[in-house]
Amino acid sequence: MYGLVNKSIQDLITVNFGIDKWVSIKEKSGVDIAYFISTEPYDDQVTYQLAQAASEELGISVEEVLFVFGEWWILKTGNEKYGGLMKAGGSNLKEFLINLPLFHDRIMLIYPKLMPPEFKIEDIEDRSLVLHYFSVREGLAGFMKGLISGLGKLFESPVTISHIMSKESGHSHEAFKVSW
Repeated sequence: MYGLVNKSIQDLITVNFGIDKWVSIKEKSGVDIAYFISTEPYDDQVTYQLAQAASEELGISVEEVLFVFGEWWILKTGNEKYGGLMKAGGSNLKEFLINLPLFHDRIMLIYPKLMPPEFKIEDIEDRSLVLHYFSVREGLAGFMKGLISGLGKLFESPVTISHIMSKESGHSHEAFKVSW
C-alpha cells in the first residue's frame, strides 16, 4: 500500500490518542520506518502490522481498528487529499456508490503502482444496493465497512451495512448490502 495509507493511520492515532500512543503502536508493530512517504509504495504487511498493534494497544479488535480507519479515510484523508475526485464521484451516496467501480481509474493516474480493489454494483433499488468488493488483499472487510459508513456520514445518509458474502465463508469475494 502507498505511504499515504500508513500516514493516515498515524494521523488517526495521533489526533485521537496522542503521539505517545502512536509511538507505542509503532514500536509494538515492529515497523522500523521513521517516516512514511505518501507517494511511495510499501509492503502491505506494514499496514497489517500497524493495524494489529493498534488493536492490541487500544484493546479493540483488528476489525474495529479497520472500521474506524475506513471512516477516517473517507472523512479526513479522502476529503483533504481527493476532495475534487470525491465530489466528482456523485452528488449523493447512491450516485457515489454506483460510480465507485470507476473511482480507482482516476486515482491510478496519481498512484501508478496502485493495486486497487475492484467493485461491482448490483440490485440497485431506491434506498439500497449490493456492493461486491474484489481484492487481492485479505482481511480488509472491516476497512470496507468503515469506508461505506464514512461515505454515509459524508453524504449525510446514515447507512446499514450487511456483510452478505465473504471469503471466510467460501465465496470468491466480499459483498455488502448497503441501505440508507
